[in-house]
Amino acid sequence: MSLKNPYGDFEITEPQALRALAHPVRLAILEHLQRHGPATATGLSPHVGATPSVVSWHLRHLATFGLVTDWHGATSKRERWWQAVARGFRFTATDSVEGQSASQQLRGEMFARNADAPQQWLLSEEPRLDPEWRALAGIADTRFVATADELRQLEESIEELIAPYVRRKETSPPDGARIVRMLRYLLPEPGDDAPAESGDDAPAEPGDDEPATS
Repeated sequence: MSLKNPYGDFEITEPQALRALAHPVRLAILEHLQRHGPATATGLSPHVGATPSVVSWHLRHLATFGLVTDWHGATSKRERWWQAVARGFRFTATDSVEGQSASQQLRGEMFARNADAPQQWLLSEEPRLDPEWRALAGIADTRFVATADELRQLEESIEELIAPYVRRKETSPPDGARIVRMLRYLLPEPGDDAPAESGDDAPAEPGDDEPATS
């Protein structure tokens, strides 16, 4: 495991580990442990939509790749307790076909899992906020032009900027602090020199020659 990143995230590179995590129940298990702390399979069951025995199996599978481990802080030893090894995770695909395929599979599961997050926030969280916090919430859909190196540097700069807040201990935050969730997508678009797909002879959409705007 490597934690050599601003957030202290668990870093995944092995294709087998990427495929293991590319499962809705396993993603739900890991997210719940990271957000709410140690739990048993029975405690996780109602939150991840699986029976305790199925959750237990998925936990052991996650443990195989070092994503979760036993937690020994419980006063009762009647059930096995689990904890996430880090507050979050990130992954990098290898250049192999297997690595690229596994990365795409995991990315797809994560996109699907977070697809309705903004709508759920709008319905259940936003109404309970006071006006000050409600005014700070929002969404941005910005397009810009950058090289691969520039995009990498931009992402690193963003992470360095917010890392102190990510790693702040939630047990002693400043007065008035709240948990804030930031969903950040980087979606590079193919250029004009990208390999042609079948059917690419179709006419361009109106405005294709216009510069991107935010």
